[in-house]
Amino acid sequence: MIKLLVVDHHPIIRKGLELLFVTSTNIQVVGLLDDGEAIFDFLRRNHVDMILMELDLPKLNGITALRRLKTDYPEIKVLIFSAQPEEVYAISTIKSGAHGYVPKTGNIFTIKEAINKVSEGGIFLNPDLAHSMALGRKVNRTGTNYKKLSTREVEVLKLLSVGKKNKEVAEELDINEKTVSTYKARLMKKLNVTNLVDLINQAKLLES
Repeated sequence: MIKLLVVDHHPIIRKGLELLFVTSTNIQVVGLLDDGEAIFDFLRRNHVDMILMELDLPKLNGITALRRLKTDYPEIKVLIFSAQPEEVYAISTIKSGAHGYVPKTGNIFTIKEAINKVSEGGIFLNPDLAHSMALGRKVNRTGTNYKKLSTREVEVLKLLSVGKKNKEVAEELDINEKTVSTYKARLMKKLNVTNLVDLINQAKLLES
């Protein structure tokens, strides 16, 4: 039996996933959480085999949570289930420690397939995206620019795009403000912008 922890900030998504697996013979939902920090409190008290997690989470964003999970709980498999575009985020999340990426535009059969594949030790990606990655093709121009970014740069960009100040970004990522400024400068160069407003607009464009 796969003990599954669901983490999503939308109550209807959490409840829907719980109901989806209520009759499953091999998947048991053992917890429903709505923010990133709660994951670690839950794991200290409960056994979990896999986490099905959104990227956009309150208190601790998904990519940062992934990095901590990879270090603190390497035995737990993490499957991203997100509304964010997979051509932009899939590669970064896999690099951060995820074992798969399922877009919320997928169907229930895809979710079950992904959970089973990851449980068996595989990596789950959309077949078209996996094929493109294997051939080294560019998914699209926006995705190509995004692939230039490191995992940490993706984290910083995501936090800046939701209005976080340098100090808040530094506190969430446990780095100093000067380092955040350095990352911002790198992001502006890589994404061909010259100010913070354009940088945030570029981040929103990447997610559109």
